[in-house]
Amino acid sequence: MTQEKSSWAAAELKGIDLGDERLNKRAVLRAERLAEKPTASIPNACGGWAETAAAYRFLAQDEMNWRDIMAPHWQSSTERMRTCEVVLCIQDTTELDFNGQTITGLGPLSYEAQHGLYLHPTYAVTPSREPLGVLDAYMWAREPKGTDGVRPGIKGSTRWTEGYERVAEQAAALPATRLVYVADRELDITTLMVKAKELGHPADWLLRAQHNRTLPDGGKLWEKVTAATPAGRIHFTLAARQGQPARAVRQQVWAQRVALSDAAGGVVSATCIVAREFDPPAGVKPIEWRLLSNREVHDLDAAAQLIDWYRARWEVELFFHVLKNGCRVEALQLASMARLERALALFMVVAWRIARLMRLGRTCPDLDAGLLFERDEWRAAFILNRKKPPKTSPRLNEVVRLVVHARRLPGAQRRR
Repeated sequence: MTQEKSSWAAAELKGIDLGDERLNKRAVLRAERLAEKPTASIPNACGGWAETAAAYRFLAQDEMNWRDIMAPHWQSSTERMRTCEVVLCIQDTTELDFNGQTITGLGPLSYEAQHGLYLHPTYAVTPSREPLGVLDAYMWAREPKGTDGVRPGIKGSTRWTEGYERVAEQAAALPATRLVYVADRELDITTLMVKAKELGHPADWLLRAQHNRTLPDGGKLWEKVTAATPAGRIHFTLAARQGQPARAVRQQVWAQRVALSDAAGGVVSATCIVAREFDPPAGVKPIEWRLLSNREVHDLDAAAQLIDWYRARWEVELFFHVLKNGCRVEALQLASMARLERALALFMVVAWRIARLMRLGRTCPDLDAGLLFERDEWRAAFILNRKKPPKTSPRLNEVVRLVVHARRLPGAQRRR
């Protein structure tokens, strides 16, 4: 496969500008190679020693910023968003553990003995959970504790509010698309709500609450909401995850508009939703979600919609799973954090593409594989599984299954 040939990477990274046309071509080729063999090491993903040496030279370009590598993907993601009525902009943070490797610039993780960095992307999906791309990202390493046992200020502590501001900027460029900023408990901070109010809510926000706030007029938030008449009941199937089988869930739902203190003598208006499971299976902890949003909720359908949007937050966890286990980025062996950031920029694009193909393979199994795979790619999937490729483009789900099976064959997994 050559750079001149039309490919998904050439289309996704169209317009890339790294200051040198040779670097632009190498970025496209790197994305193609890593997507072809995401679990392989960089040398094993390359077509020989010369290409391997070129790959490491590419990552060693100190004047090249990793954001410049991702910039065309951000633009491509925005164009996909333009056709959608609603886009969920999901934020979360994950740890990348490189313990045991000598990579300069990294720092401690949750445990002081761990060595790595933090990655915090904004991941765009549709309400039907089709991944649209990575819109933004932060990468940083924490400083070690000093001799007094105190850690210096942690870079990235304002990423949630800054992330909302960037989504708000994108909302201005997408007037026909409503953006919804979605996150877990870590986003339950008053400064985010105040910032959104100051900007006039160009993007909605939806978060899982972790603080049972004292209300300005007295009483506690969650108790006040659940003391009112329930809006009704919902039911859905919770997908299998983390070793737990899929199961049916039924929840009682409360929704109420409340005034929350802004810690400066004023208030912020928000809708609080409490969704509490009833009659769970024996021995299973009931699921209870407490959500906050700027959106108004007038009936059960509107509350159910917000709950469904929050449930889509799981897609960013799947993205992290693909990045860590499908692409095996924690096995990268590079000399510095800067080189690691450039590699991760490429791998985030590759992980998005894999996650998108997996999602479409499940939700649109009969889609023509030729719409998402190049002819050489889907033919290779058949050949790797010792099957004769068909003369015409097969179904998407068939190719996705073959690709997954090929990666499980002996020899498919190699250390970086």
